[in-house]
Amino acid sequence: MMRMRTMRVLLGMALLAVTFGCAKKPAPAQRPMPPPAATTGNEMGTTPQPLPPDPPLPEPSVVTPAVVPEDAIGSKSLDELNRSSPFTPVFFALDSFEVSTEGRAALQASADVLRQRPTWQVTIEGHCDERGTAEYNLSLGERRSVAAKTYLVSLGVAAERLRTVSYGKEFPFDPGHDDGAWAKNRRAHFVITAK
Repeated sequence: MMRMRTMRVLLGMALLAVTFGCAKKPAPAQRPMPPPAATTGNEMGTTPQPLPPDPPLPEPSVVTPAVVPEDAIGSKSLDELNRSSPFTPVFFALDSFEVSTEGRAALQASADVLRQRPTWQVTIEGHCDERGTAEYNLSLGERRSVAAKTYLVSLGVAAERLRTVSYGKEFPFDPGHDDGAWAKNRRAHFVITAK
């Protein structure tokens, strides 16, 4: 009996060894094969030529934020603005305060500047040449500054943004004593007083 038991045990062990020993193992993973080397020439037995090397990769680009240029006019002080004024003076004929065609074009450009700068306040100075009495020139200078203001208001500029003053012949633009100098001195001049 013992012999039978031993046989059974040995037979069971052999069966187990066969079962586990013969179990299918997973096939090893196959490595991917590299693609065949490219050749130049024909396929009739010529020696393959190596391909030229790949071009170098471009350097990674650095993205910089767009730089918005600082507003050249808005960043200036009042003194700087008035030294390089964005306004063109309006010139007048002798003994006149009528705005000419050239004067209307200058005032249109000034109105455009004032629309772009809604917080600016401007003083319009009336000036005359040296001829005439002080009283006459002060009165004529006032009419010139008011004529310029009236035209700007007609273009849509708010009247409360514009102030007028007359200096008569006191502050000539050109100190000369001839027609050329006098023509430059008969003007409505713009001064930015607040921004």
